Amino acid sequence: MSRIRIAAPALQTLARDILAAAGTPHADAEVWAETLVFANLRGVDSHGVIRIPRYLEQIGTGDIRPAAGVRLLKSAGAIALLDAAGAPGPVAMKRAMEEAIAAAKRVHVGWCVARNITHAGAVGHFALQAAEAGMAGLVMTASIPLMAWPGSRKAVVSTNPVAIAMPGGKHPPLLLDMATATVSLGKILGAKQAGTPIPEGWGIDSEGADTTDAAKVATLLPMAGPKGAGLSLMIECLTSLVATNPVIAPALRGEKSYGMNGVAIALDLAAFGDPAELAASVDDLAATVAAQPRAAGTDALLVPGERGDAERARRLADGIPLPPGAWKQLVEAATRLGVEVPALL
Repeated sequence: MSRIRIAAPALQTLARDILAAAGTPHADAEVWAETLVFANLRGVDSHGVIRIPRYLEQIGTGDIRPAAGVRLLKSAGAIALLDAAGAPGPVAMKRAMEEAIAAAKRVHVGWCVARNITHAGAVGHFALQAAEAGMAGLVMTASIPLMAWPGSRKAVVSTNPVAIAMPGGKHPPLLLDMATATVSLGKILGAKQAGTPIPEGWGIDSEGADTTDAAKVATLLPMAGPKGAGLSLMIECLTSLVATNPVIAPALRGEKSYGMNGVAIALDLAAFGDPAELAASVDDLAATVAAQPRAAGTDALLVPGERGDAERARRLADGIPLPPGAWKQLVEAATRLGVEVPALL
C-alpha cells in the first residue's frame, strides 16, 4: 500500500492534541509536536510522529512525566543546570537552549546542562534556536547503551547525537545533525521487517561479529569505529557526568540508569566582529563548496542542512508522507483519547 499524505499543520495539530490528551500541558504539547513534525518535514521520519505510540506507552509506565516541570537548579555566569524530572525531552531541551541564549547575551557564551530528560527527538531543532537568534548553537544528548565499543560483543555506549547550527545571511543556517552510530536503529528494524540484507559495518551479532542479517543484529556499530565510539563517550562526559547523573557506567553494571541528559551551547558571534560580515562568509563558504567539480552521477554538492531544507520545502507543498501502519496507530491513539482526526490530502 502506498503512503498517505497529510498537511504539516494538520499533523502538528493532531500530534499536539494527542500529547495534550495524554496529560501534557498544552504549551508543552505544542513544543513536543513541533519538534516531531520538524523531523518529518526534513525527511527524518524515524524521529517524527511515528514515535508517538511509544511515547504514550512511556507516559503510561511513568518513564515520561508529561506534566513534570523543568527546574532551574543553578545559573552562574555562562552556565546553567536544569532538572527535567522526566519531562518530555523536547520541552527540556528547548528550555536548555533558551537558558544558553540568555547567558550568551550576558557573557557571549552560554552552556546549559539538562539532566533527567527523556528522548529529545531531532536535536538539530534546538541548535537552530541559537541560529535564529544570530548565534552558533551546539546540542548533544546522552542515553543508555545502544552501540558497541570497538572489540566488544554488546552495547557499551549510546548513539549520542550532536547538532551544530551556524547562521548564514541569504543562505539558510548550516545545520549538522548526526548520531554517533553508522546508521539509526530504525534502518536496521526496517531491513528486518522487509527481510533485506544490510551492508557490513552497520551492526554486530551476539558474538561480536559483523553481520549483514538484520535479524541477527544485537547492537549497532559506531560511525568511523573508534572515532564514533570515542565521541559518544565524551558526550556522556559533557552531559551525564557534568549533570551528576551518570548513565553508561551504572547501566553496564546492571544498575538502573536514571533518564537521559543533554547540553545546549550558544555562542554570541557578534562578540567576534561584524555579524553581517560573518554571515556573508557563511554564504560564500556554502556557495564555494557547491561550485566545486562534481563526480559523475552527482547532481549537486550539498552543505549540511541543504538536503533537509529542500525536503522541508517539498513536504510543505505536497504534504508529509506517512506509512499506512503509522497513520493507523495515530488514528487509534486519537480515537482512544477523544481527539479529532484531521482529513488527509
